[in-house]
Amino acid sequence: MPSIRDDLGNEVPLPREVRRVVSLVPSLTEAVAVTAPDLLVGATDWCTHPPDLDVVRVRGTKNPDVERVVALRPDLVLANFEENRDVDLERLRAAGLAVWVTAVRTLGEAFDSLARMLAVCGCEEPGWLAGARAAWVPTAAGVPVRHRAVVPIWRRPWMVLGCDTFAGDVLARLGVANVYGDVAERYPKVAVADMLASGADLVVLPDEPYAFSAEDGPEAFPGMRVALVSGRHLEWYGPSLVEAFDVLNRQLTAARTVSASNDVGGA
Repeated sequence: MPSIRDDLGNEVPLPREVRRVVSLVPSLTEAVAVTAPDLLVGATDWCTHPPDLDVVRVRGTKNPDVERVVALRPDLVLANFEENRDVDLERLRAAGLAVWVTAVRTLGEAFDSLARMLAVCGCEEPGWLAGARAAWVPTAAGVPVRHRAVVPIWRRPWMVLGCDTFAGDVLARLGVANVYGDVAERYPKVAVADMLASGADLVVLPDEPYAFSAEDGPEAFPGMRVALVSGRHLEWYGPSLVEAFDVLNRQLTAARTVSASNDVGGA
C-alpha cells in the first residue's frame, strides 16, 4: 500500500486506487464533486456546492458522525487543519481510514494543495484549477493597497481575521490590507469600538461563517464604508476561485457608507 504525506507532513496510507471519498470540508467537497463526482460518497451538512450534490451527509465539520463516515468505507477522508478537530481525525485514523489534511494560508498554497489532493484521488489537474491560476495571475506581482480594512467573521462575540489566513491573502491580492493581519491570533476577538478606532477605511463583511447581511452587521459601523461579500468566494479554495477575483472586486467596489443615523448594534 503506497503512502504520501499530506500538507501537515502526516504519512497517509493509500490504496492503489482511490474510489470512494468522504469530504469534511465544503471547499474540498466542491473541488472533488466538480472534478470527479463519482468519487464522492459522503460530505458534511455544510457542503452546499454543487447545489445538486447528492451524497450521504455526515453532520458538520466540527462534529462529524464518525461512525457514519466509517460505515461508508471510504478509501480517503479529506479534512482541513482548522476546519476539523484533531480528536475526530484521530478517531477516523484509529478506525483504519486514510485521512488527508490540507493546510492553506495563501492563494499559492491553495493551488498547490488542491493539485496534490486531486492527484492523490487519481485526478489530473482539472481545467477549472488551471482557470483559477490564470484568473489570479494579475495579482502575482503584488497589488497596491487601496483600502485598510477590518474583516469581521463572527458576531456575539465579534471576531475578525487576524494573521496568516487564506482570506487575508485573497484580500491583499485585491488591494485590501487587513488591519489586524499582524496580530498574534488568526481570529482574535475585537470590540466594535476598537474596530472603529483602528484606522480602517473599509469594513468587509462576508456572509459566512457568520451570515452578515444588509440587515445584520453594517449598522454597527456608522460612518464607515462597508462591503458585503461572498464568503464562498473569499474563504473557499476550489472551483469558486475561477470567478472569485471578479466577484470580490465587484462587491468591494459596491461598498457603501453606513448612515450615522442607524442604530449601532455593538452586541
